[in-house]
Amino acid sequence: MSPKSPLALRRLILTRVLARRCPQCAARTLFARYARLAQRCPRCELVFRREAGAQTGSMYLTAIAGELFAALLVWLAWWLFDWPTSTFVLVLVPLVLAFTVAFLPLSQALWVGVEYATDLEGREPWAELRE
Repeated sequence: MSPKSPLALRRLILTRVLARRCPQCAARTLFARYARLAQRCPRCELVFRREAGAQTGSMYLTAIAGELFAALLVWLAWWLFDWPTSTFVLVLVPLVLAFTVAFLPLSQALWVGVEYATDLEGREPWAELRE
C-alpha cells in the first residue's frame, strides 16, 4: 500500500500513531504498558526505539505542551480568581503534573510516527508501509 502524496502518507501515519498503533502495519499497540513503549511490533517487527535517546524528541514535545498548558492555566486562573500565590501553586502544580503524565504516551506515539515518517521518506530499506 502506498499513498499517492506525502501529505496522505503523513496523514495515514498520524492516524495510526494517534490510535497508538504501529505506524508501519497498524496491527498492534505501541505500548507494553502505560507510557512504556513496546520494544517492537509483534506483527511486522518494526523496532520502536532503535537507539539510545530515540525518544528525546517526545521529551521536548511533552515539556513544550506542559509549559503551554501551565501558561494557559496561570493566565485563566489569574483572570478568574483572586487567589494568593500559595493557592495558585497548590492548585495549578498538580494540574500541570497530571496533564504532563497524561500527555506523555501521546507524545511518545507522535515521536515514533515522526521517526518512522522520516525513515520512510528517506527510503530506508527496512521501512515499508503496510496495510
